[in-house]
Amino acid sequence: MACSTAALTAATSSAAVLGSNRSLKLSSVGAGSSWSSVKLVGVKSRAKCVAQAVAAETKESAANVDTSADPLLLRAVRGEEVDRPPVWIMRQAGRYMKVYQDLCEKHPTFRERSENVDLAVEVSLQPWRAFKPDGVILFSDILTPFTGMNIPFDILKTKGPIIHNPIRTAADVAQVRELVPAEAVPYVGQALTALRSEVGNASAVLGFVGAPFTLASYIVEGGSSKHFTIIKRMAFESPEILHSLLQKLAESIIIYVRYQADCGAQAVQIFDSWATHLSPVDFEVFSLPYIKQIVSAVKSTHPDLPLILYASGSGGLLERMASTGVDVVSVDWTVDMAEARQRIGTQLAVQGNMDPAALFGSKEFITNRIHDTVAKAGRHKHILNLGHGVLVGTPEENVAHFFEISKSVRY
Repeated sequence: MACSTAALTAATSSAAVLGSNRSLKLSSVGAGSSWSSVKLVGVKSRAKCVAQAVAAETKESAANVDTSADPLLLRAVRGEEVDRPPVWIMRQAGRYMKVYQDLCEKHPTFRERSENVDLAVEVSLQPWRAFKPDGVILFSDILTPFTGMNIPFDILKTKGPIIHNPIRTAADVAQVRELVPAEAVPYVGQALTALRSEVGNASAVLGFVGAPFTLASYIVEGGSSKHFTIIKRMAFESPEILHSLLQKLAESIIIYVRYQADCGAQAVQIFDSWATHLSPVDFEVFSLPYIKQIVSAVKSTHPDLPLILYASGSGGLLERMASTGVDVVSVDWTVDMAEARQRIGTQLAVQGNMDPAALFGSKEFITNRIHDTVAKAGRHKHILNLGHGVLVGTPEENVAHFFEISKSVRY
C-alpha cells in the first residue's frame, strides 16, 4: 500500500472556500498558459479579501473543533489543558526488552527487522503492549532513507552503521539522488499506517528523521566517529562541498517528513545527534540553516504537524534549537529542566529529561526523579521522556515502574 505524498506545485494550484450557502473556487494559470489574455484589474484586492476570508474561516473552524479525543501528546504540545504530562521514552522498542531479544534470535539483522513491515510494526508495538506509552515511535533508523539516495549502507551488530562508499568530493555529492519514499522505502509508510490503525487515538504515532549535519557525518566519516575529523576538515577546508551535500539531504528530508505524516505519523522527531560536536558558531553555519529550511518547508504543507528537535549534549545550543521553528525542544539530562524551561520560554514545548541511567536506581529513586522533572518543567507543554535513549541492560521492571508512576502524576 502506497501513501500519497503531499505535493504543492506553484505553476498549477487551486483553492476552494466552501460555506453553507456559497462555493468559491480560485484557480491559478499553469506555466504554459498565456497571461496576455488575463485581465488583472482588481485581482490583487479581490485575492486579498478572499485570503482574509479563508484565514478567518479557518481560524473560526479550528476554534470550534473538539480536540478532546486527540492523543494526549498532541494536546499537550498545543498547550491545551491536560491533567498530566504525556510520556514515552527514546529507544523504548529495543534491546532491554526480553520479547525484542527473542525476536532478534529469529531475525538477527537490524535492517531485516526495520525494513520488513510486519517486523517493524511488531517491534514498535512491543513497548505499547507492555507499558501503554503516550507516544508509539516507529522502529526504524535515521539512515533508512539512504536506500533511495544512492548511498549504500549497512548496520552491523558489532560496528554499527557502515557507509560503503563515503562521500568526500563534489563528484561524490553529485551521485546522491533525491529520495522518492513511496518507491524506495514503502515499508516505512506501510508500517506507520498500520501503527495508526492499531493504536488509534490512544497514543500518538511518532515518525523520525535525521537532521542533515548528523546524516552527513555518517556519510562523510563512513560510519560512527569519535572526533569527526573528516567532516570537520571538509567543513573548514572545502565548505562548498559540505554545503552541497547538506542541501541535498535537507531537500530529501523535507520529502521524507511529509511522507511520514501523510502515512500516519502524528508528530515527527528530528535527531541532530552529532551537531553538538560543532561549536555554536559552526552550528549556525552547518546545521541551523538546514533545520530551519526543513521546518519551514514542512510547516508550509503540514502546519499542524508537531516537530520535535533532539540533540544530545545540547546545553549550549538550547536557544539556537528553539529558533529553528520546531514545536518541541527535547532536552538531555545534562541541563536542569527548570533552567531549560527558563531559557527556551513557555511558547515552545519541552521534552525530557531524566538521565537514562536513573532507571538503574531503586523504584523510590526513579519516582523522586520523575516528580522532580515534572515539577521543574511545569504544567504547560511538557512531554516526559529520558534525556537520551533507554540503555541496554536497563531492568524491564524499572521501565514499567517509570511508566506507571509517570502516568499516575497529576498536575
